[in-house]
Amino acid sequence: MIGGHGMTRELLSRIAETLYWIGRYVERGDDIARLLDVSLHRALAGEEDGTAVFAILGHAGAEPRTIETMVRRLAYDSADPSSIAGCVRAARENARGVREIISSETWECLNVTWNQLPAVRGEAERLGPHGYLRYVRERSALFFGLADATMTRDDGWRFIVLGRSLERADMTCRLLAVHHSPASPAGATENATWRLLLEACGADESFTRTHRGDRTKVLEFLLLDRLFPRSVMHALATAEQCLTELAPHHDRAGMTDSARAAIGRVRMGLEYADVTSLPDQLPQLLIALQEAGTAAALAITDRFFQHAAPASWVRGGSSWAGV
Repeated sequence: MIGGHGMTRELLSRIAETLYWIGRYVERGDDIARLLDVSLHRALAGEEDGTAVFAILGHAGAEPRTIETMVRRLAYDSADPSSIAGCVRAARENARGVREIISSETWECLNVTWNQLPAVRGEAERLGPHGYLRYVRERSALFFGLADATMTRDDGWRFIVLGRSLERADMTCRLLAVHHSPASPAGATENATWRLLLEACGADESFTRTHRGDRTKVLEFLLLDRLFPRSVMHALATAEQCLTELAPHHDRAGMTDSARAAIGRVRMGLEYADVTSLPDQLPQLLIALQEAGTAAALAITDRFFQHAAPASWVRGGSSWAGV
């Protein structure tokens, strides 16, 4: 359970929502940092111009899609909730309100990360953004590692993991959708774009060890692999397990938990998917995954966070409140 005696239902709801969004924001910052780092390396080789990154993150607007714009908007702009700095700021502000729930180590991790970010940015503006992106990835990994090592496996920890899992599944789906859309980098080779996909998911080395670089296995690995923690299957299974523990189901028939039902149905579809037909089924499968994620996020909000609607991911873009 979250909290202790004397807490009202509304307060518990606010705490649960705060922890859920901490998990989403930290994971989101990590995902964007990975994506930008890979894209900037591709830009040096002339294989990327920033268009694909804006498409993946659902950005709208008339400003030029240049590498400079990409770094400024998606890395440094703390006022933009879809930027790395915006995610770190939001995670830290949320954590400040639940310091009695999370461990002191996790709070200090987010607080130090936010306070050091201007200095890290200043160094990045002199030497290049890769140090800034590496710093964010390392601090995100540190936060989740500290949460796993220092927090009791109670509802508070489960809401953090639930938010992380839904965010992680969403990013993988977005990457796959853009890879199979006209927004893919113009002129890039098929192999180069697959490598971009794997590297942005942090999957390149694990995939190579598992499948020895067989490009025909990329979809199978990112969608269906049960052991890789950033695959859609693993993220959905983790989210479903969190929901099961947060609200155990005791009915003799049916499933009244709409969030768990939405995730469970699409996970079972992946569980029994025909691996050989994945490329042909991918567009419909991604639509189903995105719809399930959106339904699950709305259902989670309705059930656990009754005082407010889910927040929007970007202005004028796609909603990231649902996966």
